[in-house]
Amino acid sequence: MRSIFFRKSLVVTAVAAFVFQAVAGIAEPRHGIAMYGEPQLPPDFVSLPYANPDAPRGGRLVEGNTGGFDSLNPFLRKGTVPWQLRFYAYESLMTRNWDEPFALYGLLAESVEVAPDRSWVEFTLRPQARFSDGSPVTVEDVIWSYETLGTVGHPRYLPFWTQVESIEQTGPRSLRLTFEGDNRELALIAGLRPILKKAQWEGRDFTAGTIRDIPIGTAPYVVTGYEAGRHVTLTRDPDYWGNDLPIRRGIANLDEIRIEFFGDENVMFEAFKAGVLNFYRETNADKWATQYDFPAVQSGRIVLSEIRHDRPTGMTGFVMNTRRPHLADWRVREALILAFNFPYINGTVTGGRQPRITSYFANSDLAMRPGPASGRVRALLAPFADTLPPGAIEGYALPEGDSAPRNRGDLRRAVDLLAQAGWSVEQGVLRNAEGQPFQIEAVLRQGDKRMESVLQIYTRALERLGIALTVRSIDNAQFTEREAAADFDIMTFRRDLSLSPGTEQRLYWGSEGADRNGTRNLMGVQSAAVDAMIDALLNAETPEDFTAAARALDRVLMAGRFVIPIWTTLTDRVAHAKNLKFPENTPIYGDRIGWMPDVWWSED
Repeated sequence: MRSIFFRKSLVVTAVAAFVFQAVAGIAEPRHGIAMYGEPQLPPDFVSLPYANPDAPRGGRLVEGNTGGFDSLNPFLRKGTVPWQLRFYAYESLMTRNWDEPFALYGLLAESVEVAPDRSWVEFTLRPQARFSDGSPVTVEDVIWSYETLGTVGHPRYLPFWTQVESIEQTGPRSLRLTFEGDNRELALIAGLRPILKKAQWEGRDFTAGTIRDIPIGTAPYVVTGYEAGRHVTLTRDPDYWGNDLPIRRGIANLDEIRIEFFGDENVMFEAFKAGVLNFYRETNADKWATQYDFPAVQSGRIVLSEIRHDRPTGMTGFVMNTRRPHLADWRVREALILAFNFPYINGTVTGGRQPRITSYFANSDLAMRPGPASGRVRALLAPFADTLPPGAIEGYALPEGDSAPRNRGDLRRAVDLLAQAGWSVEQGVLRNAEGQPFQIEAVLRQGDKRMESVLQIYTRALERLGIALTVRSIDNAQFTEREAAADFDIMTFRRDLSLSPGTEQRLYWGSEGADRNGTRNLMGVQSAAVDAMIDALLNAETPEDFTAAARALDRVLMAGRFVIPIWTTLTDRVAHAKNLKFPENTPIYGDRIGWMPDVWWSED
């Protein structure tokens, strides 16, 4: 079969062809793929373990977002898009089982085949795979999707494409990607790229569409209505091609999903209480305990559900931009962390009901351990001992803080660190040797009332150090622009992390993309140690080596003092109409995309 597209290799020599055939003889098509060992689900599985294969179809979900939107194309770097669209309306060659890390199962692809050394992966499409307009999914569509998203798509898709040496059609329904370098995860990442329809964009600029140019996907839901900035409606496709697949049994049971948009969280909550929404996620434990006694709950029309999970906490807080000269010194960043009196702030804002995030992978086996590094972790860090910030090897822990507002002990330590970094107070103002005052701007999304409350308390603490903090709340579009341009001192920050961290870690903290427009590396970290730990993570061949690399990465990031962490939750809290149901068996990832709304149903 002729090659549709080659990234770099235009000629395959006779020797290469011989090797190709020899390796292919060792590999074999499978129904799924795991990072290590075998996938948990057998080839003849009936449904995902957390889905109800007998769930009824019908009903409606109405959920809310804050802010607005000006685009319905989630694959571009420009515009603000409802975040749910990528997950509700588009599919990939493979999909996850959210009850196990490191494994994927065929979706648009009926089988996957990988080289023993993971240097290539081959997919065979299902013959019945269709776009929502009824047209078949072809190898040409797949190759075009990889190339387009990898070259002009959102920055999250670009790094993978740079690691693809070649992509070629190998049969009527099959294609192969060959990779550059050593990265065992690339075969899995390849299976998760969204697939779009090439013919929709023939003769058109994929990046220049308007809000009306909604990419055609293959998923169970299709955008059927919207009002810019106000609401979006998705309707279940009755002719969805994958209805009879085991991986889709008990999935996409609701007939309609509507996303309403509100100015801020308070307005959205009031809309939920009034019955405008029938589903609401609550991240504030204090609010959950004290404000969910309104009439709809008392009457039983609204049900309060708590879902335990075993996923890493990820990182939530205020990211500090190390590209700014006054934030480049770790001692300054540590001083700002010391000034953030978590016990007092947490008690004021959440009633002290939520624990603090202690590391990027906390609540999992991947989290750094207390005290000095040892064993494999220490061996990974040892080559960088001279350049690592204090605490990476010796052990790092966040300051304990004080339940009293003054927090004198930590503020004294902050003053000492600032002095070591060349800052001193003159007439109540912190200045450097050139007399420049220490001023910070914190950027928030408009309507984020809880973070406004946090920063009001933090502002008073910084004033005691002579630091002026300005809080600027801006709309979603401006926030996205400033985030993409890394135009901030401090900004609200969230990175969800999984039990199978991989190449996305390069996006989040890798040196290569730190200064690229649209970077996900918001703190601007450029560290050889961080890059090496990510490489060790990606090249690990055993679970033990993988865990050691994750713990070492966790140590370097925490010791870098890039984020002021706030609270987490070890339980997901959802309030929902009593007719909306979910299976008793919930996945280890808890309330995440792939669980809600995928396996929910309505008993209207």
